[in-house]
Amino acid sequence: MHRTLMTMRTDFFDYELPQAVIAQTPIEPRHAARMLVDLGVTGDVEHRTVADLDRVLQSGDVLVVNNTKVLAARLNLFKPTGGAVEVLLLEPTGNGDEWQALVRPGRRVADGTKLEFDGRPVVEVGRPVGDGRRLVTIDSTIIDEHGEIPLPPYITEPLADPDRYQTVFADRVGSVAAPTAGLHLSDQVLERLADRGVVVETIELFVGLGTFRPISTELIDEHEMHDERYQVDPATWDRLIAARSRGARLVAVGTTVVRTLEAAAITGDLEGSTDLFIRRGHQWRMVDLLLTNFHIPRSSLLVLVDAFVGDRWRDLYATALAEGYRFLSFGDCMLVARRTEPGGTEGR
Repeated sequence: MHRTLMTMRTDFFDYELPQAVIAQTPIEPRHAARMLVDLGVTGDVEHRTVADLDRVLQSGDVLVVNNTKVLAARLNLFKPTGGAVEVLLLEPTGNGDEWQALVRPGRRVADGTKLEFDGRPVVEVGRPVGDGRRLVTIDSTIIDEHGEIPLPPYITEPLADPDRYQTVFADRVGSVAAPTAGLHLSDQVLERLADRGVVVETIELFVGLGTFRPISTELIDEHEMHDERYQVDPATWDRLIAARSRGARLVAVGTTVVRTLEAAAITGDLEGSTDLFIRRGHQWRMVDLLLTNFHIPRSSLLVLVDAFVGDRWRDLYATALAEGYRFLSFGDCMLVARRTEPGGTEGR
């Protein structure tokens, strides 16, 4: 009997992740990252690199990328008493210079506390709004002057070049984490894809708490995603729909692209916010292939991969671990096709 949404436990998405395989630094060049390929044709996997992407994809395929740029959202500040406080900006509320943010250590920062940098008050901490988030009002100049790119907590090595946590096509500032699958694409790879006849389209999803918030519930279906803002240009959407109508494959670069395309298809809204949580039983509408990194256990990202390829993800992850692939944000990736057979996922 296949697991249903109501019976899928979060611990189903556990696997042993050795500390040694968590990539601490990005590989050079970008396209040298290894790429495990499973397109479901023969049942075998191929071991390639991202530099081979133009040889794996076909003329007419449409590669969709997320062009949002990571905001220098981490602020290391001090209380007037001298205590250190970290503020991670998540997203603006639309009310002037007010943001939702994570404040650490939050319990030691009272509402109304004014945090300082070099003795200058730059952030006023407001009330809690749930899930550890606080409202804060900022002096917006502090972001450009002293904000830092917020690397994931499992990356402990300093990043020599901050641009390596940005994609080469990033141009819309607002994400608080990189759409990491896109980090592997270099200008050279994009040029070769164009020569191959692969069309590249861009969408926007501003990565926030919804993407990286861990699942803490016992059952998957009890997890709640936070809203994340997205936008798809209407002309881009028309081209994507036309491509699908002629049988072209849509290749999503990363889970943020998947959620944006599927949310737009479900709602009909090309701009807004989405809390779409993709898991088993999702009726796929847009995405045929997925280029994605290897994700942290018990994460909503891994649940999405499971919805896309079914139980097969366990074999793929086991193979990647056995073959020495690097995991998580600066790690390697896999290119997989959506499965529709029993034990996999439902078709569009």
